[in-house]
Formats: sequence, structure tokens, C-alpha cells
Amino acid sequence: MRRAKGYQDLDDNAVGPRPGPPPMPMPAPQEIEMASVTVVPDDTFTVTQAVNALGFGWFQVKLSLCTGLCWMADSMEMTILSILSPALHCEWNISKYQQALTTTVVFLGMMLSSTFWGNISDRYGRKTALSMCGVLLFYYGLLSAIAPNFLWLLFLRGLVGFAIGCVPQSVTLYAEFLPTKQRAKCVVLLDCFWALGACLEVALALVVMPTLGFHWLLALSTIPLLIFALICPWLPESARFHVASGQPDKALSTLEQIAADNGRPMLLGRLVCDDSVGIGQRGRLKHLLIPHLRATSLLLWFIWMSCAFCYYGLVLMTTELFETEPGGSLEPCAADCRPLQTTDYMDLLWTTLAEFPGIFATIFIIEKFGRKKTMASQFIIFSVCVCMLIYNENRVFLTCILFLARGIIAGLFQAAYVYTPEVYPTALRSTAVGACSGVARLGAMITPYVAQVLLKNSIALATGVYAAAAVLAAAACLLLPIETKGREMRESVNATT
Repeated sequence: MRRAKGYQDLDDNAVGPRPGPPPMPMPAPQEIEMASVTVVPDDTFTVTQAVNALGFGWFQVKLSLCTGLCWMADSMEMTILSILSPALHCEWNISKYQQALTTTVVFLGMMLSSTFWGNISDRYGRKTALSMCGVLLFYYGLLSAIAPNFLWLLFLRGLVGFAIGCVPQSVTLYAEFLPTKQRAKCVVLLDCFWALGACLEVALALVVMPTLGFHWLLALSTIPLLIFALICPWLPESARFHVASGQPDKALSTLEQIAADNGRPMLLGRLVCDDSVGIGQRGRLKHLLIPHLRATSLLLWFIWMSCAFCYYGLVLMTTELFETEPGGSLEPCAADCRPLQTTDYMDLLWTTLAEFPGIFATIFIIEKFGRKKTMASQFIIFSVCVCMLIYNENRVFLTCILFLARGIIAGLFQAAYVYTPEVYPTALRSTAVGACSGVARLGAMITPYVAQVLLKNSIALATGVYAAAAVLAAAACLLLPIETKGREMRESVNATT
């Protein structure tokens, strides 16, 4: 073997006498060992190599449940918005504008906080950011349940939105512990927890709202948040973050824990710190626009904004279209307050269930055709489905189209969550995900004016806006410079491949 021969030459001086000055004193055995480690590539390994070698096992299963609980809690806080507005209208007699404001303020908080949480995550760790998020989300969510009036509720829901802005960082943490072959399907499967949380919130509302009211619904909806906040101290910190921040010993300890949980032998050798970016240069938004990342960042911002614009627009349009009798008008009526009935909750439940087939379809095509083509094709299919919504005279046909479109756009959103952590290096990964999430909330804030205001004037014009946005986003997907299918997650900002 190469290394054995090297040891033999050094120990036995087998190379023979050489002319010139006398030979240098022989180094101590320990020094020889360290020298051999630095010159033989097989004696070093990176976090990526370790994660791939240790595979998917019990460690990743536990992490899946923890991050899934975070997504479930986020979903419940978002789903409650569609239930809270009509309840507030009946109990506090708020206007339609104020109902819309209860939704807008949550998205505003999310938009303003996304880059903040990304910065915290890249500078102080993913675990630190998520722990703060869990505590704040539970605290403000619980306070919302005892809000004495509409202004206090609006303020507290805005703070809930601020805390929710950190939830996408759980995907960053999760993706950094996944082997390359399993990464895409596992991240997409996280959306099952989102759909499950939405179903749980609708079921909880069905039981609680008729008897206890929205105050108790807000309070009981924080239970998953409390559980997540309690388990945060046991979350592992990202080994990639430790390496990028100059803490290889902590990264090695985490990798040893993965090996123990998965029942795999730990790699031998020295952990290599590949990230060349200093601590002071990490977690800054301006670094997303450096020359070799600028095109990727700008295109992804537009793609994420289009995803949120289309996803939440479809959710709002579903309610508007179902409120109209076949062939009827979309003009609002002056009816009195009508609390949600059992049939309304069942409609919400069926709409949410549409996400499951979309998730599993995305898992299949994203590994077969790649991330860029998957997102582009899903945008195109969504645009076709939206255009067909103008034929709303048949309730069954309308339901089927909405079901298909909801599944497509839900899967597309998760495909974007797969691609974004893969294309950015460790030093900027959380900041990039946070920035994309923040821009997405801007799209979510704009979409009510199309789905609720413009739709009342012209269904064709409103659906045309969504179709055009989806087609432009499909083109942006194809223009992305890098396809990340089968590609290792980068550690260095300076790496270009």
C-alpha cells in the first residue's frame, strides 16, 4: 500500500545515502502520523462525504419528526386565518377590509422577519434560531387567544407572523443532514406534515368553534408549538454550520452521533474544513448578489414570489368561486353574518387533501427529470388549470380542476424548497432561504387584490394574471444556471461547481 511504503521508507531509511549535508533528525512517530494524514487524500473527509457514508437512518427519522412538527405548527397557524376571519366578522362585527387585514398583517410579519431569521441562523446556528422561533411563536400565539379587541389581535397576529418567518430554516437544518440520494424526496415529504397540520386545524375548528369559539381555537392551536419549543434543546446543530464557523470538533461530535444512531461505523481520518468564508462574512444578504450567484438569486426570488402568489391566490379563489352558484354572479351580497357550517369545513378539508397526490407526484418526477424541469412543467400545468376555471358553471368540473391545481402548486412549492438549499453554499444557505421566503410573502400579500378584488370584476382577467405569472415563472426555472439533481451541497462560497 502507498501509505505502508511511505512508513517503511521513513523508518528504515531505505532510500540509501545521499550526497550533501547530513540528514535532518527523524521526526517523532506522532509527527510522522500527522504528516501522512495531510498528504494522503484518503485520510481526510468532508461533512458531505460523512453524511452520505452514514446514510439515512434513525437519526434522520427523529429529525424528520422534529422538523415535521415545526411545519405542522406553521400550517395550523396559517390555516386558522381562513377560519378566523368569518368568526371575527360575526363576533366583533369587523368589516371585509379588516378581515383581509388580519391575513395581510401575518404575511407582512413573515416578510419582514425572513431575512432577519436567515441572518441569525447563518451567524449563530440553525438550532439557535429555531429555538427562539418556537418560544416566540407559542408565546404570541397564546396571547392572541386572550386579545381583548381587534387592534390587540391584529398586533399579536403580526408578531406571530414575525416568528413564523423562521420556520423555513427548519428545512435548511433538515436538508443539511440528508444524504444526496434521499434529500429531494425527504424534503418534499415534509409537505405531508403541512397538509396534516391543515387537516388537524380544520378538524379542531369543527369541534371547538360551535361551542367554545375562536378564543379557545387559538389557544388549543398552540399545543404543537409548545411541544416543538420543548424539544428544541434536543435538536442537533448543523455539522455544516459548525464546520463553516470554524468549530470542526463540534461537527465531528455530531457526525459521531449520526453514526451511533444509524448503526454505521464512523469514518476514520480528519474532518476537512472546506468553507473559506470567515465568520464576519457569513449571513449577509448582499453576498447573495455576488457575480456568480446574482442570476440564481434574482431568478429564485421571482420563482418563490410566483409560487406564493399562485398558491395563496388559488386558496382564496376557491372560496370565492364556491360561494357563487353555477352561472351566478361574483358580486358580494349584503347578507348578515353566517358562521362556517359543517359543509364549509368539509370543503376546506377536501381542498387540503389535494396536496397529498401533488406531493407524491413531485417526489417521482423531481428525481427523474431534475429540479428545474420539474418546477417549469408544474408551472405550465398550473397555468392551464387556472385558465380552465373560467368554465365554472359545473360544480363537479370546477372542484376537479381546483383539486388538480392545488396539488400541482403545493408540490411546486416543495420543489423550490428542495432546490434552494442545494444551490447555495453553507455560509449563505439560511440567508438565501430566508430571503426567498421573504420575497414569497410579498407575493402572498399582493394576491388578495387579484383573487378577491379583480375576480369580482372579471374571472377571465383574474385567471389570466395567474396564468401569465406561472408561464413567466416557468421560463425563470429553465433559465436557472445550475441543475442540482445529484449534486453535493457546497461548503464554500467560492466554489462554482
